[in-house]
Amino acid sequence: MFGMFIEQRTADDLDLIRLLDAAFAELVARYGLEGRSGIGPGAHYLVAVVDGETVGCVAVQTTGVAGTGEVKRMYVAPAARGQGIARALLKEVERQAAELGHTRLRLVTGHLQPAAVALYESAGYEPTDPWGTYATRPGTFCYAKPLTA
Repeated sequence: MFGMFIEQRTADDLDLIRLLDAAFAELVARYGLEGRSGIGPGAHYLVAVVDGETVGCVAVQTTGVAGTGEVKRMYVAPAARGQGIARALLKEVERQAAELGHTRLRLVTGHLQPAAVALYESAGYEPTDPWGTYATRPGTFCYAKPLTA
């Protein structure tokens, strides 16, 4: 893709905040208020920038499980979808997670997000037992993937 790059941003970055707000709004529109979940302190954020416009984001956070990170808030603005941006963000967040010392990533998506399910499964994520609050939420799909060095 011409003119795309991925870079780290901090939680107070205005472009990142705009994307996270849009991601939350989309989740609430699909799932109601239960679609909203937070990102823990110490999360590492990445954004995709295409031709000067910030169009996608993803975060990785620690989980409290040794060696395991969690992918959070994978989002690409609707006008930028279908261009491989989510796949590029996922690949880069996996690289960053490995650099942070994670040997495994996990994530959650829902039954109303078939494109996300397809992306994660095609990237090697496999279904895993649900954890935490997801254990009792119908319609959630939990995935995990070992990371290679």
